[in-house]
Amino acid sequence: MQRLSEPTTHRLEAHELEPSRWSDFEALFRKYHGVQAGCWCMFYHREGPTGPLASTGRQEANRRDHLALLQRGHAQGILVYRDGQPVSWCQFGRREDLPRIESGRKYKAIVGSLGEPARWRVTCFFVDRPSRRSGIASLALRAALDAIRRQGGGIVEAYPATHGRAVATWFGTVGMFQREGFRVIRPFGKSNVLVRKKIRTSSLSHGTQA
Repeated sequence: MQRLSEPTTHRLEAHELEPSRWSDFEALFRKYHGVQAGCWCMFYHREGPTGPLASTGRQEANRRDHLALLQRGHAQGILVYRDGQPVSWCQFGRREDLPRIESGRKYKAIVGSLGEPARWRVTCFFVDRPSRRSGIASLALRAALDAIRRQGGGIVEAYPATHGRAVATWFGTVGMFQREGFRVIRPFGKSNVLVRKKIRTSSLSHGTQA
């Protein structure tokens, strides 16, 4: 668990998602109708599309399938709480648990030049509207990297946006990853870049750069 006190005395805590915290994750996502047209942060868990984007049935399937993956140990993420209420989310996971990136054209075109395969991916951020632009997403990222370190570390990949008007802003920003020691490897589409960092379990900081 990570804690951070804001100057306004708001209490922030970051926790890994586990089945006992599912109701908090659900409360945050239901407030925004599952986020991103009902994705429920399932997009990168799937290898391909499952149906119409706005389908109510698809939204419920995403919610149900995310819970099932969590219960089987194949879904990971960080919930940030502000004064006890869930306000932010960061999804991370093992490469094999988030296969959508690897099956995409953009990744297939560059994977041969990346060297050692990544062991981990950080794919999504979401922040409750009243808590945005406060650094909470960065706290979630640091907590995710700590969780990865506890699970053995390795190369971590992410795909942050280069500007705020990029389509895939849910990947986070380049700056927040660079502050944690990530190195820009190459462009990833028109408005994102691929970044990497190697997390070492023996490090006392946030790992060392790849």
